[in-house]
Formats: sequence, C-alpha cells, structure tokens
Amino acid sequence: MHCLGAEYLVSAEGAPRQREWRPQIYRKCTDTAWLFLFFLFWTGLVFIMGYSVVAGAAGRLLFGYDSFGNVCGKKNSPVEGAPLSGQDMTLKKHVFFMNSCNLKVKGMQLDRTALCVSSCPEEQLDSLEEVQLFANTSGSFLCVYSLNSFNYTHSPKADSLCPRLPVPPSKSFPLFNRCIPQTPECYSLFASVWINDVDTLHRILSGIMSGRDTILGLCILTLALSLAMMFIFRFITTLLVNIFISLVILGLLFVCGVLWWLYYDYTNDLSIELDTERENMKCVLGFAIVSTGITAVLLVLIFVLRKRIKLTVELFQITNKAISSAPFLLFQPLWTFAILIFFWVLWVAVLLSLGTAGAAQVMEGGQVEYKPFSGIRYMWSYHLLGLIWTSEFILACQQMTIAGAVVTCYFNRSKNDPPDRPILSSLSVLFFYHQGTVVKGSFLIPVVRVPRIIVMYMQNALKEQQHGALSRYLFRCCYCCFWCLDKYLLHLNQNAYTTTAINGTDFCTSAKDAFKILSKNSSHFTSINCFGDFIIFLGKVLVVCFTVFGGLMAFNYNRAFQVWAVPLLLVAFFAYLVAHSFLSVFETVLDALFLCFAVDLETNDGSSEKPYFMDQEFLSFVKRSNKLNNARARQDEHSLRNEEGTELQAIAR
Repeated sequence: MHCLGAEYLVSAEGAPRQREWRPQIYRKCTDTAWLFLFFLFWTGLVFIMGYSVVAGAAGRLLFGYDSFGNVCGKKNSPVEGAPLSGQDMTLKKHVFFMNSCNLKVKGMQLDRTALCVSSCPEEQLDSLEEVQLFANTSGSFLCVYSLNSFNYTHSPKADSLCPRLPVPPSKSFPLFNRCIPQTPECYSLFASVWINDVDTLHRILSGIMSGRDTILGLCILTLALSLAMMFIFRFITTLLVNIFISLVILGLLFVCGVLWWLYYDYTNDLSIELDTERENMKCVLGFAIVSTGITAVLLVLIFVLRKRIKLTVELFQITNKAISSAPFLLFQPLWTFAILIFFWVLWVAVLLSLGTAGAAQVMEGGQVEYKPFSGIRYMWSYHLLGLIWTSEFILACQQMTIAGAVVTCYFNRSKNDPPDRPILSSLSVLFFYHQGTVVKGSFLIPVVRVPRIIVMYMQNALKEQQHGALSRYLFRCCYCCFWCLDKYLLHLNQNAYTTTAINGTDFCTSAKDAFKILSKNSSHFTSINCFGDFIIFLGKVLVVCFTVFGGLMAFNYNRAFQVWAVPLLLVAFFAYLVAHSFLSVFETVLDALFLCFAVDLETNDGSSEKPYFMDQEFLSFVKRSNKLNNARARQDEHSLRNEEGTELQAIAR
C-alpha cells in the first residue's frame, strides 16, 4: 500500500495512525485517469477543429456575402441551382444592401437583397440614370448581377432588380465592409434594424471594431498599470501602502462620479433617432449602480481593516524575500498570458468557422441561404466547455509551478544557499508527476461555471415574463450560490496544488489534508492572510478603475452608431484579467507560504532535533501577529464584560 495514497496508515500494532507530512520526500504520478480523460476530451476538440475547417466558411462572416451565395472579395464556387453564384468577386469587397432604408426582419434574418460591389455610393443617387453613371464611372454595379448596366434605364424589370430610389449616400463601415447609409432617416432605420433587432454577434463586434484603436490603447494602459502595481508590491513600504489605498479610494469615488454624471448627461441630451443612445444610457445606469455598491463595500472594509497596514507591509516584505529566491516567478504571468492568448484566438477562429458551417439552400428568385448542419449546437456546447476547462488548466499549471517553486525554496535547510533553478524543478515535477491533479482541479471550475451560465440564461429568459418574479428570485439565489462555490473552489484548488507539491498526493487527498491543517492552525495567520489578499484585490481594483475611467472618457466622444457599453465591459474584464494574472503571483506565493508554515509547525517543534524550516524573520512576524490578535481578543472580552456588568448594576438598582 502506498504510504501517501491513503488518509491513514496502519502501525505495527494494527491501530490506524494519521498520515505524516513528508515534504518533498516521495513522488508518484497522481490522478492519471483524469489525465487520460483530458486527452480524450481534447481529441474531441481536435475533431471539432478539423470539422470547422472542412465544413465552416468563416470568410462569409469576415468578408460578407451577397444574397446569391458569393463571398465578397473572393473567387467563389457555383452553388447548384443558383445561376448568379460562383462569380469572381475579388475586386468587389463591399456589401451593399439594395433597400437599406426599408430593411425588414423575418424571424432572426434580414429580409433584404445584398450585393457585392467595388465601392459604396458616397453621394445620393436620385434616378436610374445616376445609378447607371455611377456604375460606368466606378465599376460598382448596384443592380442585380443579371441586369447589365446598359439596360438600367431601359429594362422593364429595373424597378425590381435595382435599388429603390433615391439611393442614400453610404460609407463602408469598419466591420465587415458593409455599406452604411449616411442620411439621418435611413441611418436611424438601418441602425434600429441591423443593430438592435438582428444579429447580436455583429452588434457586439461592431462596437468592438469601431473602437478598436481605443480598446488597444486601453489594453496597453492596463499592462502598464499592472506592471506598476507589481513594482509597488515588490518594493512595498508603509508610505506606499497609504498612498496606494488613497489612490484606490479616489479612483472608486471618481469612477462612480463620472458614471453618474454621464447618466445625467444622457438623460438631458438623449437622441431620439438611435436606440444605441438609449441602450448606452441603460448600461451607464447599470454600471453606476454596480460601481456605487462595490465602492460602498470596499470603503467600509478599508475603514475596518486600516489598523493592520503595518503588519501587512511586513507580510509583503517576507513574501518578496521568498520571491527573491526565485525572481523569475514574476515573469510567470507573461508566458501564461501568451499561451492563453494563443488558445483564445484559436478558440474564436474555430467558433467562427462553426458558426458558418451550413448547407446552401436555393430559395425563390435564385437567392441562397445557409442552414446550420444538425449537431452544430452540441458542438458549440462542447467547444464552450473546452474553453473553460482548458483556460483553467493553463492557469492551474501556473499556480502549481509557483507553489512548487515556493515549496522548494521554503523546505531548504540552507537559507544562504538557495536551490538551483527552482522554477524548472517545479515545472519538471508538474509535467512528470502531477498533470492529472491539475486536470482534475481545473475540471471542478467548469462543473460549477457551466450551471452558472445556464442559470443566468434562464434568468434572462424569464425577464420578459410578467408572472415570473418568484422564478427569477430563485434563479438569482442559485446564481449567487454557484458564484460563492466557484470562489471557494478556486481557493481550495490553490491549497490542494500546494499540498500536492509538498507531499506528492492526489487532488482529493491534498485538498482534505490542506483543509485539516489550515483549520488547525487558522488562529495563527487567517486574519493577516485575508488582509494581504484584500490589499492585492485592491491593486486589481485600482487597475480596473483607471482603465474604465480612460474608457469612459474615450468612448463618450463617439456615441453615434456605437454601443460602447459592450467594449467598455470587455475592457474592464480584460483589465481585471491582466491585473489578476500579474498580481496573482503575490497571492499564490502568500498562500503557499502560509501553508508551508502550517506544515512546518505540524512536523517540527523548533528543537535542535527538529528545527523549523522558516527563518527567524518569518517566525518573529507570526509571533507579533499572534500577540496583536490575542491582545485585541482580550480587549474585546474585557469590553464585553464591562457592558454586562453595567447592565447588571442597572438591574440591581
């Protein structure tokens, strides 16, 4: 029987005794069945990738297509039964809607005729003669391909094969080269149908593409702010912490003030032509309410925990001392982020290809529509699960690597002679022994998040029902429960990975051991560790605050035809993700240090036979924090006794 694979060992007398902690003494491959399961899962993902390449047509979405089965800007193959398909559209890169002022919706599709043209008409065309002249001068034919430009003014079918007059001036929109009308009347009608009623994906991407330069600039700002936060935490002092907390308070109040000011500005200067203005106003109101609530909670927490700043500075100095033993830990988020970006780009490319995988069906008049293949929705669900599971696996590998490096440096007797290449050593242990453990831990996250997504979808579906108040309340409660469970599992996984790095046990055993030993020693460091994590969280909040403020100022100058709430939400999410990726190094090191400290107390007593692995600075810090906690506990107990005594005296009288 493997000595570390079970919770209890059997002694010579036959009585069970609890398994001992044996840091870095024994290794074996853990959770191999889960690693094999992950391999099978990725085999399915590779199949979906291959299927999307063969059956998908992402070019239709990226470059646009006409109503006859031709992709604009490409040389096309003919579709059987569609005489106007299979044309060479290499020089015709723009999509022109023949009746852009009279678009209608049938189901979830636009009822329109679209053509591939070489350029959009930038001036209004009031007659067929002007349409013909525009075709002859620009080579851009605005009537159906079957009608020759010479017959624009003579053919009796011109009224049905040519655009309705007058043809409004239009410009190519940055997204997918669509010709967008520029007159206010057609502009508002086109926007209300094309943006608000039809394609959600196009609608989101339109806002992103319209503000792509702003989004790129904000992403660079996020990276700079995250690096600045790392510098602050790396060389932290009491003065820097006070300045940092002051900046967080000012940032929170400033962002809240700007959001409420923007909402007031929208309510007094609201365009009645475009629904985008109304939607932006609703999103600003939602942002303002949420940010105000978060600000209130954080300000209360900062006020309550303000007296622990000095101990927190000492805590981060100890953390930085551990990082100094392996300084390249600070660069771990870079390669993790690069791998995540590569995977996300690949995932989006496969998603777009799956979204365009469909069979061409010839409709009335020779027009072509694409019907999705059966089973595509199941592939989407599988693909979504792959996104969550694989992303969590990559992040878990980073956590395991950092935890392993900290464990290697901590359980080293010679503090003056740190181990060589602890990060490479941790990586080798991860890939040779514990990939299955990381797979199993990362799988727990989608197990919780996928039901969260389903609950959120059902909750949104019930919003339109008038008599679903109770159901919406129940779904909201379920969503909150799943969110709390998600956060707990993230913390549980981190401790389990550290325990695996220490003992070499499987995931469930490691999680159980970590929970037991942390519960046993919680009085030593729980409050200080929580406040340290809270300071790191404030660093993430500060990055998000400044990024969102920059986004508000930038996006507010271009309100027309741009639902900038989605890009702003995307930028805020990206800012938090980047800040979390960089600052999570300190968070992981901090949690790993305290778990190593708990194991050190469990296995050693400070005697000459069993000396502690921790250095004197760490030990003295723990003693001071314990004295402070005990003094505050006695003070609270004394105050409570005085209050009870006062009440008893009043009764005696």
